[in-house]
Amino acid sequence: MDKVVVPPEKKQYQEIGEDLREQIIQGHYPVGSRLPPERNIAEKYGVSRTIVREALLMLELQGTVDIRQGSGVYVMRIPTENETEEERFFNSDIGPFEMLQARQLLESNIAAFAAKMATKADIDNLKRILEQEQRAIAMSDSSQDNYKLFHLVLAGASQNQMLLATVESIWRHMDSSPLWQQLHAHLESRSYRLKWLGEHQTILAALRRRDVMGAWQAMWQHLENTKNSLLELSDADAPDFDGYLFESVPIFQGKMQ
Repeated sequence: MDKVVVPPEKKQYQEIGEDLREQIIQGHYPVGSRLPPERNIAEKYGVSRTIVREALLMLELQGTVDIRQGSGVYVMRIPTENETEEERFFNSDIGPFEMLQARQLLESNIAAFAAKMATKADIDNLKRILEQEQRAIAMSDSSQDNYKLFHLVLAGASQNQMLLATVESIWRHMDSSPLWQQLHAHLESRSYRLKWLGEHQTILAALRRRDVMGAWQAMWQHLENTKNSLLELSDADAPDFDGYLFESVPIFQGKMQ
């Protein structure tokens, strides 16, 4: 008997993106018109604005809409009904905020573990990466991804190859994710690079002190700040946190030793 292959369930942002796309095809929003505000779309579908942002990013990546910060989302073209291959491609992508959530949950604990396990060589390597990034920012050089390198070297400082391989896998997915790349295209690179450099320095300082909880908290807050920055990209009036993903720094009953 042939095995029945069940297609993966679509995520909410994919379903909403496809519904908006269908409305555009049907002529509800002609080329040049503006879609309703994120808040209205979220209320209509009964979802968070984060999910709406991911749906709009999917449409922008397809060239259907243009997200203009502080202005709105404008229809750029009318999709055709036969774009099934393209749709299958986008439906396979994981949303950028879902990937960021996974990173926050995993990398915060890795940072805490690395505070115990990191060698002097690990600390020196992380310090060199930050110095390299500082020089690159001063020279407006973006040829090296020191941000990514810092996170991978930090994962290696846990001395656990499985943890390192897991973080590498997440980064490979981000690097190949059209939605993630589209979201990051909206960042003002220099200002964000300076902000992230400072946060990486805070993480490294906790590692040098062998401060387990401090390292966990610094990494958690770094990725929380990244999330909040990304949430603000598509709507200047968006709140810092809309409750979709996760709380800020959770309170634990016990204390990490």
